[in-house]
Amino acid sequence: MIASKRRYHITTFGCQMNKADSERMAGILEDMGFEWSEDPNNANVILYNTCTIRDNAEQKVYSYLGRQAKRKHEQPDLTLIVAGCVAQQEGETLLRRVPELDLVMGPQHANRLKDLLESVLEGNQVVATEPVHIMEDITQPRRDSKVTAWVNVIYGCNERCTYCVVPNVRGVEQSRTPEAIRAEMAELGRQGYKEVTLLGQNIDAYGRDLPGVTPEGRHLHTFTDLLYYVHNVPGIERLRFATSHPRYFTERLIRACAELPKVCEHFHVPFQSGDNEVLKAMARGYTHEKYRRIIDTIRRYMPDASISADAIVGFPGETEEQFENTLKLVEDIGFDMLNTAAYSPRPGTPAALWTNQLSEEVKSDRLQRLNHLVGIKAAERSQRYFGRIEEVLVEDQNPKDKTQVMGRTGGNRLTFFTGDIKELKGHLVKVKITEVRAFSLTGEPIEVRQAITV
Repeated sequence: MIASKRRYHITTFGCQMNKADSERMAGILEDMGFEWSEDPNNANVILYNTCTIRDNAEQKVYSYLGRQAKRKHEQPDLTLIVAGCVAQQEGETLLRRVPELDLVMGPQHANRLKDLLESVLEGNQVVATEPVHIMEDITQPRRDSKVTAWVNVIYGCNERCTYCVVPNVRGVEQSRTPEAIRAEMAELGRQGYKEVTLLGQNIDAYGRDLPGVTPEGRHLHTFTDLLYYVHNVPGIERLRFATSHPRYFTERLIRACAELPKVCEHFHVPFQSGDNEVLKAMARGYTHEKYRRIIDTIRRYMPDASISADAIVGFPGETEEQFENTLKLVEDIGFDMLNTAAYSPRPGTPAALWTNQLSEEVKSDRLQRLNHLVGIKAAERSQRYFGRIEEVLVEDQNPKDKTQVMGRTGGNRLTFFTGDIKELKGHLVKVKITEVRAFSLTGEPIEVRQAITV
């Protein structure tokens, strides 16, 4: 029996999928009788949910582990867990590097944390990285927010981008059933959540592993069909989704987003490079021109839609001219937000073995130049908000100014305005925008709209 006073702490690195996994694992730990500790040094169970997309995130995990491994020599009942993508990538190698570890578990095993931890508490050192079918998890996640929530719709990825380690560490695509997704959303609506972000490593692939074909020859279940199916869940006011892949992004999906009022006018569609030869080397499966057509189609249906993306600079063999094609794409499209990164070789990926790697100096220079342009274009895009009235879903207090609350517009712009968080949290407020910045807005509250439950 686990003592009720035992405490846990989870540190999460990386993407939204990892954050969603951490919430599920926190829910399992609390069902087992553990209590959350803000301070890892007061916790009996410490879990690092790791990311291997970038080398610096991976090295940070080892730094954190080193400190806790020393602590374990003084506190033998401390349980150390590494979950997520580094765990899947390294497996038993992690135990050799950090023998103080008790449990190493890949992302596909997040729902099995209870069984794995019970084995550890019986005195075993456990490695769980074998491929499994992901079972539905009936545990309630411990949500970090009381207003917005993540809901996984598809796990894994079948793409083989030459720079990306995700298929190696998160496994093959596994779609949840529409019924399971809707049931989770319905429970969130009953609990008072107002916004749901549907998550998938490649969300446009949703349903292609589920049975059934339509008379027209389409998969019976597609992500577009899922949006129609879950759109009217009572209590849920807003729907977002991420991450899209340009190879599979369709006009049918864009049309559905335009038709469904709860779907926010925000699209996150990574392009990674603006150069066709680099895209081909990355094995992305689309061209610069196809990507431009996707954005043009979005803006034809929703002229004011917010567009965000991901981009990598310094990919092996990238020339200055090819990098400038990326700059040109950013200049031409004008993204509201762009997540940028210098290429980082990852274990087990084809590109990591290529001999045409670029120097860190070249990668750093290109990243700085791209980020400078991103800031300019985002500031230009923000100008359209000045003087407008935007509906903002209030999520929390502004940590830097306790007189203000903060939330996001439908287009995903972070917005601050004066208000009482106790009165406004979870409410949709009409705000007149009085100040614009590259990535955030400030305004004055005009009207609080009562939530509509359908």
